[in-house]
Amino acid sequence: MKSLLCLFTVSSFAALAFGLWIPFKALIAQELLELAWAESQARQQQVRPWPWADTWPVARLNFAEPQQSMIVLDGAHGESLAFGPGQVFGDGGRAGPTVIAGHRDTHFKSLEHLKRGSRLRLQDRDGQWRSFRVSATRVVDSRHQLINTDALPEDALLLVTCYPFDGLESRGPLRYVVEAVATSSGYPSVVES
Repeated sequence: MKSLLCLFTVSSFAALAFGLWIPFKALIAQELLELAWAESQARQQQVRPWPWADTWPVARLNFAEPQQSMIVLDGAHGESLAFGPGQVFGDGGRAGPTVIAGHRDTHFKSLEHLKRGSRLRLQDRDGQWRSFRVSATRVVDSRHQLINTDALPEDALLLVTCYPFDGLESRGPLRYVVEAVATSSGYPSVVES
């Protein structure tokens, strides 16, 4: 009986430690991303947030409502998306809209609250802010419908995540797409983190 109680206690502590490790890792990663973003802006070059990182900060994305700010990483591959949204393409010498992808249950959870008229801002490494207004949201089935960026203005912003937001299937075919058009005015009181 005593060994069973000991096994239960050790298992409970292991489960607690594992459960707390992921939020702790995310918190530390955000701090390292913030430092790498600041250094990227100061030195005007790519700075990896940790030595073995396969990505680096390329932008800061702000939502006005709900107030949220996040560092955008280069690329949208598995490891980088665990730490923040990834810029698929745009602003890298390629003409066309900027496309940023993120996980629906972490960084891009708040996309479900963006509506037509919602305001966004995107900061580049030079410190320049570009302002956007959401013009449309839609759900597309990636098996049958591609996201056509050719029909959008070159200064547009697309945010893409999996759908539905509360779905249990992690690699489903549906994507939630937020289209935003460039505007000439920003918005005050943005969370800068």
